[in-house]
Amino acid sequence: MTPRPSLKSKIIDRGLDVAIIGSGYTGLCAALTLSRAGRSVTVFDAKDAGWGCSSRNGGQVSTSIKPQYSTLVAKYGVDIAVSIIKEGHNSLSWIKNFVSKEKIDCSFAVPGRFYAAHSGKQFDILVNQIENQPAELTVEAEVVPRGEQKNELGSDVYHGGVVLRSHASLDPARYHQGILTLAIEAGVSIISNSRVADLKRSAGKFELTTTEGDFVAREVIIATNGYTGKLTPWLRRRVIPIGSYMIATEPINPDLMNELMPKKRVVSDTRKVVYYYRPSPDGTRIIFGGRVTSGDSNLHKSGSLLRKELIRIFPQLSNIKISHSWMGFVAYTFDELPHIGNNDGLHYAMGYCGSGVGMASYLGTRLGESLLTSGADIMGLEKIGFKTRPFYNGNPWFLPASVAYYRWLDNMR
Repeated sequence: MTPRPSLKSKIIDRGLDVAIIGSGYTGLCAALTLSRAGRSVTVFDAKDAGWGCSSRNGGQVSTSIKPQYSTLVAKYGVDIAVSIIKEGHNSLSWIKNFVSKEKIDCSFAVPGRFYAAHSGKQFDILVNQIENQPAELTVEAEVVPRGEQKNELGSDVYHGGVVLRSHASLDPARYHQGILTLAIEAGVSIISNSRVADLKRSAGKFELTTTEGDFVAREVIIATNGYTGKLTPWLRRRVIPIGSYMIATEPINPDLMNELMPKKRVVSDTRKVVYYYRPSPDGTRIIFGGRVTSGDSNLHKSGSLLRKELIRIFPQLSNIKISHSWMGFVAYTFDELPHIGNNDGLHYAMGYCGSGVGMASYLGTRLGESLLTSGADIMGLEKIGFKTRPFYNGNPWFLPASVAYYRWLDNMR
């Protein structure tokens, strides 16, 4: 377990080049980029730095884009579709280089992902996707038929799958701590446990009212993702907070661990209500997650539900106990894509749809760069608009029905 940092008090500058609200991956990477370029930057967070899902996720790093190429082409055309998917690839390459270059100690590894098909039909779909990748978007992948599945996973519940060799894993809290340390060393002020209660534009600048007093900033970045609230109602209407629930098993016998996860890969499946899991960084436990409740933060309840699913996949663990249970809120969007841009002078990046470790870090950096360079390249993600739905105000009242529908759909697919 990585403890949350105790931040030393320091002299607070009330006049800022950039104020950033949210101290997760997005906010810290934007802050690091800006501060290294000489800007005065302060990051505010209502809780401890990294208290949210940036330190409480599954630690899996992917290419981040959920919609398929054909879906994106139908909605936006070939050029934008290619650009969006390439940004997903870029985010994975970027985080590998970032961790290496900055020497962040976070158990970073590239074990590859076993993407498991939960039905025979989904296996056929996966094979078709791998065999018909657009030439400019090809990723290294290997088809694993059901008869060879035990080479990848000690479970009989799946119908084969594919291995995506470039996907990675890390310890999310240690990764966050690494970025936090870099940001502080670069001169960023981090004010934790300081909620921004009011934000308004005045004389071409922004006035922020916080529990630490009033501040003025030339620019403001909103980096609140799954914790976006009433302070920014336009953004709140565009992101759907969804709980990412996790458990860790007690230590497992090494021989059994080798049977269950012989390649030490990260794993996810083709369900809409997805399960995702991997070995712990030291290889002694399984870290297992999923969307098992709708906004409930009762960790005993979510832990029990996750353990039930873990044993469904691995009956060999019927006697195993759970040592830890935790959760954090991710942000989904109505088009299942991340978004970056500017609304009414407020810069933002959010809506990573459960794939935020790499994409949040990457888009936070890109957002910082965009404030430094007026001629920065426009990304495909900036061209698609950030849609909401009528009558949605940030309270996902529809989630229980939606989850029930997707569970039914998973059983039909």
